[in-house]
Amino acid sequence: MAATPAASHAHWSSRFAFIMAAVGSAVGLGNLWRFPFQTGENGGSAFVLIYIACVALIAFPVLMAEFTIGRRAQKSAVTSTRTLAVEAKKSGKWSFVGWVCMAGGFLVLTTYSVIAGQVMAMSAAGFAGGFASEAGANMYYQGEGVQLFWHALFMALTIWIVSRGLKGGIERVVTILMPLFFVMLAALTIFAVVRGFSDGSTAQAFTYLFTPDFSVVDGGTFVSALGQAFFSVGVASAIMITYGSYLTKDTNIGESAVVISGADTVVALVAGFMIFPIVFSAGVDPAAGMSLIFDTLPALFASIPAGNIIGGAFFFLAFIAALTSSISLLEATVAFFDEHSNFGRPQIAGLLGGFAFMIGAGAVYSSQFAGGFVDILSGEILLPFGGFLIAVFTGWVLPKAILREELSHASNRMFGFFHFMMRYVIPFVVGLVLVLGLDARFNGGALNGMLGLG
Repeated sequence: MAATPAASHAHWSSRFAFIMAAVGSAVGLGNLWRFPFQTGENGGSAFVLIYIACVALIAFPVLMAEFTIGRRAQKSAVTSTRTLAVEAKKSGKWSFVGWVCMAGGFLVLTTYSVIAGQVMAMSAAGFAGGFASEAGANMYYQGEGVQLFWHALFMALTIWIVSRGLKGGIERVVTILMPLFFVMLAALTIFAVVRGFSDGSTAQAFTYLFTPDFSVVDGGTFVSALGQAFFSVGVASAIMITYGSYLTKDTNIGESAVVISGADTVVALVAGFMIFPIVFSAGVDPAAGMSLIFDTLPALFASIPAGNIIGGAFFFLAFIAALTSSISLLEATVAFFDEHSNFGRPQIAGLLGGFAFMIGAGAVYSSQFAGGFVDILSGEILLPFGGFLIAVFTGWVLPKAILREELSHASNRMFGFFHFMMRYVIPFVVGLVLVLGLDARFNGGALNGMLGLG
């Protein structure tokens, strides 16, 4: 028998609102900031192909599973995993799956907000003419106090939207900002591609993104590609279980997952065509790493006609992507405490957002704290471990009948593929990548070397 939803549980007002919210959650800085520098650091097109395979074969089925879990239980991620475990006559301690995902997503938010604050600062710098000189751009985001201000401003905006609830806050924002995002993305990409025809940088970008050189591939490439797929699509962070809980029973989960994961992948590739022609035109190394966005691009924008406006628009685009993702990261945690406390949603959002702000403030004052403890714990441990647990929970704990009932729109072939991947393939692959990643981080890659992947 299906889990009975709470009478007061909110639902999306339309399929369009759900798709915009889920795509907005998936399409974030992972596409516009992390994907380009990950591609540059991992050999270009070989990484892109592995990344696409990770999205199609791993992140997509996990996304379907998370929507299924959330819609079935109509609860937050922690409560949903507990509810379905009990429905399957298993221990309620399987709520541990939801706790791991929620903790990972919340930790991502703490440092994500710091980076998003820098994006806001760079957008302001561009529109104010700050890209005309390095000093002009730096004044908008250099210095701990300035970074703390932008981090606080971004987090306050996130808190305000989430505090207004599903329809009054999240839906209203995403249904306006996401169409604007796609229009701006198309316009900036057309500008970069057309401009790059004259000096060959567009052709160079195409070759870089789609002509693979597998000689540069090692175990770290697979770890990075899977991590990017999880980070970008937004799985294993409690977001999609939470958003899935707002679905009605007539929603086609498989079709929605295709649209969302497909849109996320397309945006990542389009972002490459937006950024790499400019990078190659200026003769900049695409493997410049994280500095590619915040140090290299502002200088490049300053060197082209109307560069301040174009640069300001680019960083405003990134700001939209960051905001629609951050509200989903906070919502996943707020939804749980909204179920289990007597506080109102504004108070819960304020308290949790304030806590996230304080952790992020530590990242402002210590890059080792941000790029070390928090980043490793969230991105390299909790998110992949959460993905592993989701696969085990779906493939081995939940009865096949429950899954088939929730995925009634799927063909027998699609459902068979989904169940086989969740039961046999994804736990092994994600578990192996998690172990290899930890081995590379803490053991110098000894295991990678033994397997010939180093």
